Amino acid sequence: MAVAVRWVPALVVGALWWWAVLRLLTAPDEAGVFEGAVAAGGWGLSLLPVHVAPTVTRASRRRRSDAGSGPS
Repeated sequence: MAVAVRWVPALVVGALWWWAVLRLLTAPDEAGVFEGAVAAGGWGLSLLPVHVAPTVTRASRRRRSDAGSGPS
């Protein structure tokens, strides 16, 4: 169930972005502001440097919580 909660919204947003991009490419005269905003927003999000964010694992969380609970 947790996998569906994570992947279903991502797939819906991805499909919406592809729809907007394809609409802009195939029918630029009929595409509106919404399609442009969705396409530009998705492209802008792809530029975020999420690969430089620290990865938090269970082991590192455990180490941090253990370090704060030393002898009193």
